[in-house]
Amino acid sequence: PREPGEAAFAQRIDPAREPRLSPEQRRLMAQVEHAQRQRVLQRRLRSRNVLLALGIGAVTFGIYGYTFYSVSQERFLDELEQEAEAARARA
Repeated sequence: PREPGEAAFAQRIDPAREPRLSPEQRRLMAQVEHAQRQRVLQRRLRSRNVLLALGIGAVTFGIYGYTFYSVSQERFLDELEQEAEAARARA
């Protein structure tokens, strides 16, 4: 009792228990299922790789930024120049 224009839903079947399927049809179904599992696995790995790359990039830029910040805070060259000027003034 479906209304006209409604599509029938696909029914899930167990290929091992379905007597109407030929061995070739069962083999083809197994191939399709395997291909679908591989696609899902690739998609999952791709998203994990992207997250890992973003994490590594964030750590790298954090270290780079901290290095520039810490070097800009150092004043040892200024102190050496002041000592050199003081030595020149004494001489």
